[in-house]
Amino acid sequence: MSDGRAYPRSYASPPRYRSAPIDEAAARRSHAAVPVAVAIILVGLYLGEYTFLAPGLLGLALLVSGFSFLSTRVNPLSPHFYLTRKPSWAAVGVVFLGALLLLGDAYSLFLGAATVPHLFGL
Repeated sequence: MSDGRAYPRSYASPPRYRSAPIDEAAARRSHAAVPVAVAIILVGLYLGEYTFLAPGLLGLALLVSGFSFLSTRVNPLSPHFYLTRKPSWAAVGVVFLGALLLLGDAYSLFLGAATVPHLFGL
């Protein structure tokens, strides 16, 4: 007989399997800015058929929003202007890419090479 340290297999506690750890930083990030940014991009592209100022101003608004996302939790795309969760990196990327798209479209409209009519099939 042993000294009492080794228990029979039936008395041993079952092994604990741990699930994969969840990245808490990613779980706490918000994707709420993505649909708003996409809506602003579509409105800017549509209004670009009439004037180059609309996509330019909306592009600047998205650019400022993107920098605001990087620096603070202040969210100009939210009705409450303060985020309880930080925006996700995907949301920040969509906002910046939308800003570049609208600013590029405004610049091309300013130069006279309209890109919006063929986007909407006109």
